[in-house]
Amino acid sequence: MTADEATSIGQDALIWLAGQPEALGGFLTLSGVAPGMMRERASDPEFLGFVLDFLLGSDETILAFAADTGLNPEDPARARLKLSGGELPNWT
Repeated sequence: MTADEATSIGQDALIWLAGQPEALGGFLTLSGVAPGMMRERASDPEFLGFVLDFLLGSDETILAFAADTGLNPEDPARARLKLSGGELPNWT
């Protein structure tokens, strides 16, 4: 996964989260981010990583995100790792 792909998944997660009022409320409370700041930080890898961390904290939430966006449920975790500078091992 490239850094651009990981950023795109993070941004998709942010957009998806914005459309989920209950989950968004939990995210805003946990993060302390004001709703208006979300747009400003939409390209910040650290912030997008936090968004993915939040989604990955619940199987139900990450599966709903993956289903709604057509992603493999493992893709957000891979994107999170890439945004933090990590690389997945190539097992093949």
